[in-house]
Amino acid sequence: MVPAPPTDDRSDTPFLVFVYGTLKRGEANHHWLSEAAFAGRSGLAGAVLHDLGPFPMAIAGDGVVWGEVYAVDHSTLERLDRLEGVPRLYQRQPRPLTDGRTAWVYFGRPHQVRHVPALEAGIWPAPGQE
Repeated sequence: MVPAPPTDDRSDTPFLVFVYGTLKRGEANHHWLSEAAFAGRSGLAGAVLHDLGPFPMAIAGDGVVWGEVYAVDHSTLERLDRLEGVPRLYQRQPRPLTDGRTAWVYFGRPHQVRHVPALEAGIWPAPGQE
């Protein structure tokens, strides 16, 4: 198991990151993970996924979000933070996954999705919208 690191860890130890949107395989931003090791699929309990059009946003809630897990180095994690607009647009938080691992996850805030319905299946793009 690869743990989520403390924010100031600059070692070469790989960190797990859980992705649920444009960073997944086959999506527009997956190239940002081109050097990362795929570590499988998993779920994130305690979250709800919203479709904002060009990208999704997960917020804390009572659902499950489904996605992919990657092992990344610190420099990749920093690049992902810039892509995800941390801390303005997303907050990066360590969260337990449904398979028992802990990974960094990019979370939005409820006010950012207040006018957007949740994706009940917890998958983006929603089935049938690929």
